[in-house]
Amino acid sequence: MTRRFSSPLEAFNHWVESIPNEVFLRQPVNRKFVEFTFAESNDQILRMVSALHNLGIQPGDHVALLSKNCAHWIMADLAIMAAGCISIPIYPTLGAESIHEILDHSESKAIIVGKLDDYASQKAGIPDILTIGIEMYGTMEHHTWERLIAQHEPSATVHEQTSDELMTIMYTSGTTGQPKGVMHTVGAFAQLINTAIDVIHLPERPRHFSYLPMTHIAERAGIELSSVFRGAIVSFPESLETFAEDLSSVQPHIFFGVPRIWQKFQEKILEKMPQKKLDHLLSLPLIGGLVKKKIKKKLGLSASMANFSGAAPIAVSLKQWYARLDIIINQAYGMTEDCILSHFNLPGQNKFGTVGKPLPGVESKLSAEGEILIKSNCLMKGYYKEPEKTAEMFTEDGFLKTGDIGEFDHDGFLSITGRVKDQFKTDKGKYISPAPIELQLLKNYDVDQVCVVGTGIPQPIALIVPSESGKKKSKEELSQSVWQTIEELNPSLEAYEKIAKAVIMKEIWSVENGLMTPSLKVKRNRVEALHMPMYPQWFDHEESVVYEA
Repeated sequence: MTRRFSSPLEAFNHWVESIPNEVFLRQPVNRKFVEFTFAESNDQILRMVSALHNLGIQPGDHVALLSKNCAHWIMADLAIMAAGCISIPIYPTLGAESIHEILDHSESKAIIVGKLDDYASQKAGIPDILTIGIEMYGTMEHHTWERLIAQHEPSATVHEQTSDELMTIMYTSGTTGQPKGVMHTVGAFAQLINTAIDVIHLPERPRHFSYLPMTHIAERAGIELSSVFRGAIVSFPESLETFAEDLSSVQPHIFFGVPRIWQKFQEKILEKMPQKKLDHLLSLPLIGGLVKKKIKKKLGLSASMANFSGAAPIAVSLKQWYARLDIIINQAYGMTEDCILSHFNLPGQNKFGTVGKPLPGVESKLSAEGEILIKSNCLMKGYYKEPEKTAEMFTEDGFLKTGDIGEFDHDGFLSITGRVKDQFKTDKGKYISPAPIELQLLKNYDVDQVCVVGTGIPQPIALIVPSESGKKKSKEELSQSVWQTIEELNPSLEAYEKIAKAVIMKEIWSVENGLMTPSLKVKRNRVEALHMPMYPQWFDHEESVVYEA
């Protein structure tokens, strides 16, 4: 029987008392893992609590955390909780202006700055508040984590968390509009993690690998807080360059990847072993089994008992491709506002093309317009300082409006068919949901990113960023490949949905150029704002496949 806890601090303290000398966190530095036991982590956390209080931070104050995933992210978050403060995580890829907006809006009194790629350019966004750097990652400030823990004794008192107290304000990465601060309680996370422990079965003290931004609700809950509740061993990658090597060395018991990560893994496999060769090897009885084992080991997924995808839709064709390698991907569905206690496919209960059934404690239904509505004890307390926006998110009977359009099948599995805000009208006046069409186009290995658009033109067009394999092809070959996929797809679409043109984009959409969110979803509104003036010209082009000038 797995132990249940009512708060992160209660869970952490249990492991500190019962297995103090077991490894909790593993941080790679110069290609060697620096390990922190539960006792060592606790000692640093309690010293940081003393330091925060000594520097004038009071219980209830807001303390921000700006860092890529690392051992100190988790220690800092636990220290903020243990000091009785409320954490404000900030995406490590944000620029100075966005950082300043969040620190200002959240009224943060202090910020802990950890592992970053370009702190020099972000530093200007931090106003005159208490700033604590971490020497291990080269973020030097007047106050550093290392100096403060050397100067302070461990705090004799630790805040006792209650279920209904505010624990964190998480600013959404937002595919549209300004980020909003989602308020969540201790109890919401406790219920979520205890539910996950009940339905996702892992070994005692599992191995976790943390690489997606912990500022995102899925990683915060599924890796950070799950590791605290399960007493897991958490390892991190050192850099993007060492990511594959680090993941392979860890072989975690659970793996979560957004669709783009699964696409990238596939691309790397096919670079080394083209599809025809892979198909042939998999068809051979003994060799096929060995090839599967080798690929899983190389990816780092040989021990994974549950592989998940979330944050954006994943193509069924991609899941089927992985299933042939005995890598089963479970698509999950949730959002910051519902603390991701929503719908999950689970090992043994996995229906491709759906996002699964409601988790225990979740009530879900569809509005008259087909919008998915969710109710549970884990819904947000609201958007910080935004009562009007909060009110807009709920129905009169207390259901959260997800903004997604869906349908349930006769077995109770939910499929998402589109997003309310993503729908657009062509000038024929017909509404189109682009997401299902985009997923079909992503079946083509030459396509990396796609955005189906059509505002102000008679038929939709597909904006396409080619994959690495697509870029290696000549223009003629790539055009032929893309248009063949569209010709295969169009007969299955309604007349007004049929794709009239494909436009090959000249630059990739990334977090850096503002065309993707930190959780790697395409920012449709930014892509549209940039390219909409060109739609009529592209639509009228004589070629079926147009190259952006």
